[in-house]
Amino acid sequence: MIKIACIGIAVQDRLYYVERLPDGGGKYVAQDYKEIGGGPAATAAVAAARLGARVDFIGRIGDDAAGKTLREELEAAGVNTALTRVVHKARSSQSAILVDKQGERIIINHPSPDLPIDVDWMKAIDFSQYDMVLADVRWHEGAKFAFTQARAAGVPTLLDADITPQNILPLIRLADHAAFSEPGLIKATGEKNVTKALTLANALTSGTVYVTQGQSGCSWLEQQALCHQKGFKVDVVDTTGAGDVFHGALAFALARQQPVNQAVRFANAVAALKCTLPGGREGIPDCDQTDAFLSLSV
Repeated sequence: MIKIACIGIAVQDRLYYVERLPDGGGKYVAQDYKEIGGGPAATAAVAAARLGARVDFIGRIGDDAAGKTLREELEAAGVNTALTRVVHKARSSQSAILVDKQGERIIINHPSPDLPIDVDWMKAIDFSQYDMVLADVRWHEGAKFAFTQARAAGVPTLLDADITPQNILPLIRLADHAAFSEPGLIKATGEKNVTKALTLANALTSGTVYVTQGQSGCSWLEQQALCHQKGFKVDVVDTTGAGDVFHGALAFALARQQPVNQAVRFANAVAALKCTLPGGREGIPDCDQTDAFLSLSV
C-alpha cells in the first residue's frame, strides 16, 4: 500500500453560505453554515487516505476544543495522527469562509500564533518509510525539514506552493514536484503571464513545476514544453479545498508512479468531484468513484 506523509497545518473551517460574496461593509444573512476541518496539508491527507493510501499527518494543533475536533475528524477519515503534535494550552488555527451560490469563496485565515515553529520533535520520524512526502507552505520550518530528510532518503516530494508571506524559494528548490496556485506562482516569480512564470519557476528547481487554474485545469512543463490538462465540467456547489484535494490526489497518483499527464488528469477529476458537495472534504471521492468518472469523461 502507498504510504504518504502530509506536513503542514490543520485548520478549523467555519463556512457561511451566502447568495453572493460581499463587495463592501454591511450585514449579510447566511443560508447555511458548516464547521469542518480544513488546512492544505490536512485536507490533502484526507484526500490521499480516501483514495486508499496510508497517510500520516505531521503538523501542530492546540489542545483546545477545535484541536480535539480536528484530530478526531482526521482519524475518522483514515489519517494517522500519531505524529501530530498537540501543543499544551494553545489555540488551533481557524478560518472563516464565505461561499456564494456559484461555489466561489472568500477565506479569512487566522494561523494560531500559539503553535511553536520548531522541528526538533520531528527528528524521531523516519522519512525513508514514505513513498511520497507532501508539504504545504503554512509551516515553512516543518516543510523544509521534511523535504531535506526525504531527499536524503531518496523519497520524492510534492510542494503545495500557494501564496504565503514567506519566501518559499528554499522549498521550491527542495521539491521534486512544485504545484503552484496561480497567485502563488505569480508571487514566487513576479510574472503574471502563466507560461513565462512557469519557465521562471522551472529555473528554480530540478523538479517538475505545475500551476493549478481552477476549472480551467492544470498546466506544467515537461522537458521545457508547456503541457495542459483541462478541468472537468461538474455542477459546482463549493470550491473550498479543491486545490488541497488536487495536491493530495496528485501525491497519490505520483506515488503510484503514474506518468505526469495521467497523474494530473486523475487529480483534476478528484478535485472536480470534491466541488460537487459543500465543505472542503465531503465530496472527496475514492479511487473507484474517480475511475468511474474518468471512464465516462472524454
